[in-house]
Amino acid sequence: MGNWERNLLKTSRGGFEVFVKGEGESLCVTHHYSEFNQTGDYFAETFTKTNKVFLINLREAGNSEKAIKSYQLSFLETIFDIEAIREELGFDKWGFAGHSTGGMLGIIYGIYFSNSLKFNVIVGAAAREYMTFSKDCIYNSKHNKFNRMQELNETLKRSDLPSERRKELKVERTKLSLFEPEKYNELFSPNISKGMSAIRMDFFSRELQVYDVTKKLELISTPTLIICGRYDVQCPVIYSIEMEAGIPNSKLVIFENSNHYPFLEEAEQFTEEYNLFIKEHQSLLS
Repeated sequence: MGNWERNLLKTSRGGFEVFVKGEGESLCVTHHYSEFNQTGDYFAETFTKTNKVFLINLREAGNSEKAIKSYQLSFLETIFDIEAIREELGFDKWGFAGHSTGGMLGIIYGIYFSNSLKFNVIVGAAAREYMTFSKDCIYNSKHNKFNRMQELNETLKRSDLPSERRKELKVERTKLSLFEPEKYNELFSPNISKGMSAIRMDFFSRELQVYDVTKKLELISTPTLIICGRYDVQCPVIYSIEMEAGIPNSKLVIFENSNHYPFLEEAEQFTEEYNLFIKEHQSLLS
């Protein structure tokens, strides 16, 4: 797959580590608490054949700026950071693509800065807290895999965990979010590895409790492609259906043989749908 080019970008809001790969229309990709490195990211890799992808380590991730105040780790402040990165790179507009909590950032980005976006791709996400009222969600205590998922997440936060054990647990955790868990080795190559910013994850866990921007979805004016696996156990499909109803210029595609990773589980169809969406909005990109 090839390594990503690492850049340290000085912006008006501090320094950020950005990894770049691909050619074409500029596309920003990030995740709310992942820590990327030069091996890249499975989701971001999906777009490198069609786009020049800028994969961002957010504040407190990798070698990016630290947070002086905890509120700097919030959704909105994170979008201010991404905007500072866009300005420093010299783009009037760019595309955004986010998976899971990255998709949640994309929603906030679209609400407040649609004018900075040529298009928005939201995959396996939600516009509000998705656990309390959804028994299909693995983070809901009524879900039969809830306890195991909690154990895995807590154990993986430990800094003293031996690396081999960490790998095993991460694989187990990912398998819980696959339509066909037995395909794990086929879908995930060992060449891509990423970490997790525990401080960002902890802040997110708190902010998520009061997260609900459903009433503001109508403010997203940029063309938005929403994708979700029919069997997504993290952000169940009902939340993607809700987003399509709320975002004016949006299109929802449900992947019938996917859980939380449609870009890997049905990779060919994912690329087709993305290319079709871009073609439909080509006039905006010229």
